[in-house]
Amino acid sequence: MNRTLLGMLTPSSNTVLEPYTAALLAGLMPEVTAHFQRFTVKEISLSDRALAQFDPAPLLEAATLLNDARMNVIAWNGTSASWLGFDSDRRLCAAITEATGVPATSSVLALNEVLERTGVTRLGLVTPYLSDIQAAIVANYAAEGIEVVAERHLDDRGNFSFSEYDEATLADLVREVAKGEPEAITLLCTNLRGAGIVAELEQELGIPIYDSVSVTVWKCLTLAGLDPARISGWGGLFQDPRLAA
Repeated sequence: MNRTLLGMLTPSSNTVLEPYTAALLAGLMPEVTAHFQRFTVKEISLSDRALAQFDPAPLLEAATLLNDARMNVIAWNGTSASWLGFDSDRRLCAAITEATGVPATSSVLALNEVLERTGVTRLGLVTPYLSDIQAAIVANYAAEGIEVVAERHLDDRGNFSFSEYDEATLADLVREVAKGEPEAITLLCTNLRGAGIVAELEQELGIPIYDSVSVTVWKCLTLAGLDPARISGWGGLFQDPRLAA
C-alpha cells in the first residue's frame, strides 16, 4: 500500500489538534494518516519561562523521533511564530529538514502562504491569547503588510484551557470580528475548536475563515503532492483553486 504519513509536533497540553486533524483526514484513510509527537508547552505568555518552551532543541528531538516512522512531511502544529516572529519558524523548519531529510512546515507559515496566495491585506484575528501576545501578533503582521482590522482575544494564558472554549463562544468572536469587514478571518491557535465552525460561518458571513489546524493539514497535503480538494465539508480553504497543490 502506498501511504502518506504526516508528522505533527504537538504542544503537550493541546487536546484539540489531534482529534481535529484526524477528523479532517478521515475521508483519506488509510492512504493518509497523521502521527503526533509531544513536547512541553503549558503556558502562553511573554515570560522568560513561557518563551523558553519554544527553544528549537525539544522540537528537533520530537521531529527526529517522529521520523523513526518515516514521515513524508513534518509540521510544527503550533502558532508561536505569530508572536516570536515568523523567522523563528523558517529557521525551525529548515533545521527539521536538515535533521530528517523531510519537508517541514508550521501552522503559521501555512497561514501566511494562504494569505499571500489569496491576496489578503486586511485580516480579522481571533485568538485565546493575552493582550501583549495579541499586540505582538498584530505588529508582526503589520510588518508583513497585513493590517489586522479587527481582533478579539480571550486574554487567557492557557494552554490547556484554550481547548475548553466551546464552538458557540468562538463563533460569536468571529461574528464580532467580521463587522470590521476584513478580507479573511483567522482562528489563530491549534488548541481552539475552530475547524468545525468554519464552513457554516463562511456561508453566513461570506468571508474566508482560516483555522490553524486546518491550514496545517492543507499545507501538509500540498507538500506531500496530494490534492487538498479531496477534503470536503471543512470550508473553502480546501476547495479554493488558488490554493491547489
